[in-house]
Amino acid sequence: MRVSIATAPGGPNPNEDWVGATSSLAVVLDGLSTAGLDTGCQHGVPWYVAQLGGHLVAALADPGRPLADGLAQALEQVAALHPGCDLANPGTPSATVSILRAGAEQFDYLVLADSPIVFERDGEYLVKTDLRVDTVVPELRAETERFATGTPEHTESVRRMVTAQRLTRNTAGGYWVAASHSEAAHHALTGAVSVAGVQAVAVLSDGASRLVTEYQAATWAEAFSVLRSAGADGLIAAVRKAEATDPDGLRWPRFKAGDDAAVAFCLLP
Repeated sequence: MRVSIATAPGGPNPNEDWVGATSSLAVVLDGLSTAGLDTGCQHGVPWYVAQLGGHLVAALADPGRPLADGLAQALEQVAALHPGCDLANPGTPSATVSILRAGAEQFDYLVLADSPIVFERDGEYLVKTDLRVDTVVPELRAETERFATGTPEHTESVRRMVTAQRLTRNTAGGYWVAASHSEAAHHALTGAVSVAGVQAVAVLSDGASRLVTEYQAATWAEAFSVLRSAGADGLIAAVRKAEATDPDGLRWPRFKAGDDAAVAFCLLP
């Protein structure tokens, strides 16, 4: 498959998303926001996603290896890179993970948290995502939506929400993300989709998918049309254009005025 990739920060802070690809593999990582809270790690989220991305691509060099096994290995390897950090801190750097691997007869996929993989097949769109994070602390999520983005009240509300989310992260009954333990890999949603009829696949962080999922400013068909005509960068530009019409988050309540975005767009021959 032919893969085009792009990633861009949502604001002035360093980009916490990561995207990488080969001719048969596409990986998107979305680093979880710290909201200014302590992480116990001296390196930070951008370092973490860069290390995890590189180790993950290497771990999946064997096309027959189960995706979850490759992710588990990469998590162990990255944890070993910073043993001096407090990896037991509930806010230790972490990320969503989405992996697509193309084979002769099927696509294997893995999603851990809410960065979706979208298959375009015979004019329809099949979305694979993991929305368990949406089920935790719903009352605090609703609270953040009452305030304009960027106000002190909004900032403090997001901090309260993230603090509470951390206590449910990688726990039974909570939600799972890539962090410091390999166990999370085996809580990912995995499966396979036949290559028959598939024209294209998009692997997206939620900073890019929200044009469709959160803002409902486009359909998946329209998003794929943008990807074909303007590439991965074009989809991110479309997200930014929409967000510029609502800088205070009044039409589309959100945690940041603009979120980091990453896209891998995979075209089939």
